[in-house]
Order: sequence, then structure tokens, then C-alpha cells
Amino acid sequence: MSQWNRSGDNQFNFSQPYVAKTPVAAKKPSRALSVTALALAAAIVGGVVGSSGWTLAFMNLSQPAPIVVNDATSVNWVTGAAVSASPSVVTLSVSSESGSGSGSGVVLTDDGYILTNAHVVTLGGLTETANISAMLWDGTVAGAELIGFDPIYDLAVIKISQSNLKPIVFADSKALNVGQSVVAIGAPLGLSSTVTQGIISALNRTIQVASSEVSDDPGLQFWTGTGSAPISLQVIQTDAAINPGNSGGALVNERGELIGINVAIATAGSGTSGSIGVGFAIPSNTALRIATEIIETGQATHGLLGALVRDNTDTNGGFSTGALVEDVTEDGAANAAGIRAGDVVTLFDGERVDGASDLTALVRAQPAGANVEVVVLRSGERLVFEVTLGSAADLN
Repeated sequence: MSQWNRSGDNQFNFSQPYVAKTPVAAKKPSRALSVTALALAAAIVGGVVGSSGWTLAFMNLSQPAPIVVNDATSVNWVTGAAVSASPSVVTLSVSSESGSGSGSGVVLTDDGYILTNAHVVTLGGLTETANISAMLWDGTVAGAELIGFDPIYDLAVIKISQSNLKPIVFADSKALNVGQSVVAIGAPLGLSSTVTQGIISALNRTIQVASSEVSDDPGLQFWTGTGSAPISLQVIQTDAAINPGNSGGALVNERGELIGINVAIATAGSGTSGSIGVGFAIPSNTALRIATEIIETGQATHGLLGALVRDNTDTNGGFSTGALVEDVTEDGAANAAGIRAGDVVTLFDGERVDGASDLTALVRAQPAGANVEVVVLRSGERLVFEVTLGSAADLN
């Protein structure tokens, strides 16, 4: 669990909702890892210890409940979306010497590639060698191989030896509207094939969650100027109920097409872990780009601007109106394009930038080498720059 910090105020706790079935064994992490490990441990405890009734539900994964149409005259769009998408959603069981947990995933290809969250398959950054099993919508269980994971955008691809699977259909997440109806499908509390309904509450939201990096010296794989801070994600916000176990599952539109991968929920305080109607999903366009790169190369690439930024709050009554550039690297993309210290970034690739975390999330959502338009204010003048992003891998 990690704090979402906007303008210096800790307002909500964001937890990554996978289900921990057994306590995580104590281990001595590195100083950098302790931030991530402790944050995730808080999310685990909040889910499992909430009540004895919930604990029983966590201990065993349920068999999938098929989407049955009992009365064709009363079928609505939710039923249709669920019938269309549910065969493409799986339940995951993950275990290692460090602990165990469960989550959800979506089928990418008919020959067994599955997309989920990195924090599900790494047990929140504790291991790269967990035993992973996937239960399909018809109850079939298959062992899974970890193909690769991306700690920067909390996504992972696994592979099962099955054929004739039904791949999820991807929608264009750039074409979404606030207020649009959506359905979340996954295995909250281990209850496979659970369907919940809601709307898109906001688009282009930025949240910060703990990285799922697994390393003796993890830290972050990009420069924010704050050391081992949480990773920033640009997400879709929804009020569809998302709970522990939904991580890696599908957020779909009225046609059952994937618009996002469920990744996190907001909770009102450290003692709670269930849905309060504020959930988040990684947009389908970003998820597809990263999944494709992992399948093709084993890892994903991410853009690098080469600028140290902070929230621009100096003259705005505590509200941030852009990302203030404090410094640029000499051989970085920002400097090459003409961006200078003192500039305030207000738009990146057509998206509004309200603060440093917004800019970080937008940059990381782009692949290395992407050409983007960046709008800045310099001494009150609006300037537009064409920037060719570097690679975040250069910071390793």
C-alpha cells in the first residue's frame, strides 16, 4: 500500500488488490526494497486480517461460475459484456517460499499468453521464481511460465500450454468517455468470474503505487529526483467494485472489449482494504504495447525525458499547474529539444500535465524513442517542442 501524494497532502491509500492466502515469511530486504516490501505488506494485512469471514474466503480459490442466461427476455448489456469477456479472464494462484497469493489475468492469444499485473506474479516484488497456476473459465487448471514483467508499469505476461483459448478483444482506450458504462471481471477474494458494474469516473488520472521490482538493489528504473519513490501510473478511474483478487483482471466496455487492466484501489485508511468505489485500471493501449514488447523481447521499453521536475505550486495557492523543470541532463531528450530549467510543462503528447507525477506517468507510458509534442510555458510564453524520448533503461 502506498500513499498518493498530491501537493504534499496524503489523501488516500492505494493498494494493489491481489489476495494473500498465507502470511509472507519475514526476510531482511535491502534498504531500497524496504519501502516497497512494507507498503505491500500493509496492503496484504489490510485484506486478510479484516475479518475472520473474509479470511475463510481467501484460503481457497472458487471454481468459476459460468455466466448463465436463465431468462433471455431480461438480458441486459452487462450480461452481454460478461458473456463475451468472461471466457478470456483467468484466475491466478501464485506461491513461493516467501508466501502465496492470487489474482486475475486476461488471455492475449489462443495459444496461451496471458496478461496480468507484475505485483501478482512477483508477490508484490518478493520473488521472480514463484509457482504460477491459471484456472480458466471452464475450470481447467494449467501451470504457467513467467515470460517477463515490467515493474515500471506493473504488468506481466505469463504462458500456459493450452490451445484454442479465447483472446480478449482490445478496445481503443484513447476513445473512452467519462460516464461510459464499464464492467470489471476477475476473482475478488478468490471468487472467480465475478462481474461488477460501474462507469468511467475519470480519465488520465495519475496514481502512485509501490514498484514490483525484484532485485538485491531495486530502487526505481527512472529518474524522478526523489530516489526510491513509488512508480507513477496513468490510469482510468472507475466506480465499478474492485477488491483484493481483481488485480490483473479485465475492465471492459459495453461490448465486452478490454479497456483496462485493473491494478489498484483507493481505501479510506490503513485499517480498510475493500472497495469504496474508487478503482483504477491501466489503459488498454498502454497494456497492449507493453505486453507485445514483453512477448517479443522479454521486456518493455519506456521513454526518458531527461529532466528533473517538481510540482509547479509556487504561485497557485497550493495547486499544481504543470511540472516545473528544475534541471535537464546534458545529453538528454529534453535538452536536445530545447527545453530548459525554469520551463513549466503543461501538455505532453496532447495530455494535460498538472504536476510532476503526471509527467512521469505520461513519459513512462511511451516507448523508448517515441516522438512526442511537449508544450511548456517560459516566462509566460507558450512554446511547443518536438521531443524524441530516450530510454529509461539507460538509467540502470
